[in-house]
Amino acid sequence: MIENPIQTLKRDIDQYLQWMISTGYSFSTCGTYRTELNTFTLFIVRRQIGWNDIFTPHTLEEFQKATQAATGPAVRGLWQYLFNQKRIHHQIVDRPHRRLPDPYEDYLLYYHQTRKVSSIKLNRIRRVLCPFHDYLERENIKLASIRIEHIDAFLAEFFAPFSPLSRHTYRTHLRGFVKFLYYPRRIIRKNLAPMVVGARQFAQSKPPKFFRTHEIQRLFESFDLSSFKNLRNYAMLHLAYHLGLRPDEISLITLDDISFTQSELTLTTRKNDRPTKLPLPENTIKAITAYIIGARPKSSDRRLFLNLVAPYRPIPAQSVGQHITECIRKAGLSGTAYWLRHTYAQNLLEAGSSIYEIKEMMGHTNINSSEKYLHVHINLMRRVIFDEKL
Repeated sequence: MIENPIQTLKRDIDQYLQWMISTGYSFSTCGTYRTELNTFTLFIVRRQIGWNDIFTPHTLEEFQKATQAATGPAVRGLWQYLFNQKRIHHQIVDRPHRRLPDPYEDYLLYYHQTRKVSSIKLNRIRRVLCPFHDYLERENIKLASIRIEHIDAFLAEFFAPFSPLSRHTYRTHLRGFVKFLYYPRRIIRKNLAPMVVGARQFAQSKPPKFFRTHEIQRLFESFDLSSFKNLRNYAMLHLAYHLGLRPDEISLITLDDISFTQSELTLTTRKNDRPTKLPLPENTIKAITAYIIGARPKSSDRRLFLNLVAPYRPIPAQSVGQHITECIRKAGLSGTAYWLRHTYAQNLLEAGSSIYEIKEMMGHTNINSSEKYLHVHINLMRRVIFDEKL
């Protein structure tokens, strides 16, 4: 029996939050989690719950009812953390998901295996697939017979309570499932995925933002490569800038994808579903090598980028973006990880690449995504439009 369970719980919460910060969670997320965990601690005090009864499904359910917390993500995260640290001996067990018909479950399995995403991401996808299945059942529509009109009608009904951002996310999830029905499953005869689109958002029509040459130089020169974290983030930064990779593409790179002898990187999973080989610049190879030799934890996991705190798990895409953005801010610059991708596209354009070549190099699904990069900085506009020599 553990004495002073509340003091023990508070200490464990502090250690958990420190671990979150060290693995790349944003400060806003850590702040939100601390608020929930403080509320959870107060709940334990008021209910006079002993240590052995704190981390049980019953306590979590009662906490959710008392605080109207939808899922208690911070408590669940703490529970998993303490289990991994062998502080508690039973892992959290979520209620079983409602099982959908085979095509839906096959897609979730396929998505998990190809994208290596977390169960949280799969649950989000399930949130739109379940209502979609229910809609088709109610309207007596066979999955093999769906048309774009059916999908539009479902989305019009399903989207009613959601914000534009949530609608965009759910539409993306449904589009992926519809694409899966066409290929590889061949359940439907026509690829309806490109037609699952919404009204163009104003923010998306704005020109992409990017860094100037002196800002890129400042960013790379700002690195102090004396820490494991900086060696890792430096390699990420090179991949984002020199290859224009998305955070999710960086997070999915494995050791087997890198050919040091050929100076090539193979991307097996891209948005356009076409595996791609990209040349690795020498400085990028050096950055990756320095990280592997000097900072990457010893692990049987083949993913390139791992957390630096045990257990050494692959870094999710969101954390990759946060790490890169943090580096940008530390260099005194304003921008995000995607600005580096935009800068890469601008460099291709200035080097004389066609819009179709940019589409392939960027891994875009359609040419419309690439066309936005025709909005270029003022020097390039003057040179192209006014034929000025600069």
